[in-house]
Amino acid sequence: MPPARVQPSSVPEIEPWRERYREEMSCQIVHDSIHCRPGWTLTYLLEVDGAAAGYGSLAVDGPWKDKPTLFEFYVVPERRTRAFDLFEALLGATGVRLMEIQSNDALLAVMLHAYAREIESEKVVFRDGRTTELPANGATLRGVTSDADTRTRMEERRGASEWLLELDGETVCEGGIMFHYNRPYGDIYMEVSEPFRRRGFGSYFVQELKRVCYQIGAVPGARCDPTNIASRRTLQCAGFVPYAHILIGSFLQPAR
Repeated sequence: MPPARVQPSSVPEIEPWRERYREEMSCQIVHDSIHCRPGWTLTYLLEVDGAAAGYGSLAVDGPWKDKPTLFEFYVVPERRTRAFDLFEALLGATGVRLMEIQSNDALLAVMLHAYAREIESEKVVFRDGRTTELPANGATLRGVTSDADTRTRMEERRGASEWLLELDGETVCEGGIMFHYNRPYGDIYMEVSEPFRRRGFGSYFVQELKRVCYQIGAVPGARCDPTNIASRRTLQCAGFVPYAHILIGSFLQPAR
């Protein structure tokens, strides 16, 4: 059987494969945009029989500085009978010892559980599941970011559209929609001020940010720590449903 090979590549060279990966995932891909940040990734082209078969990507800067982490591995369907060979070749070529994946990435999830240990969930990923009609309870939503800045941040896939929820002149919640993800997704985040917690304001705020997302042409998503029960309940009350984890793991032994 011809050996699987790995060659250093570049983000522009693997873009056609990444587009196929996005289409196959058909969801918010949490780490998609880090490829666009200069110096944040190392990319590799996977080859079988002298022909390109996919790619692998490592995160090497930002939160992953000094701890290179494998976060994408895509093999075209017609070459997936060689997926384990290609993955082992990638591990051997890079010496990477950490993985961080989105659990609904079926191929990479198989690789994580086959090769990694000490696997933990870092975040739960949510998608919109239903439209809610929660009451405002007297609160008012106010945008902080201008429409023009919001459009720019959406186009550049960085930054956020920031919002406040106010009641009688006080800030009840603050948060917004981040655009560090594949189009058309926007990630909702928020924090409820301590005196206003457990009164339904958080879920209303999320509900309204979902509405804003659709109005500006984005699709809402969200994440939270798996142990943060209050955030999980808030997101679900606003119509979000969980569908994936961000999983991390480590390779204790070199691939053979």
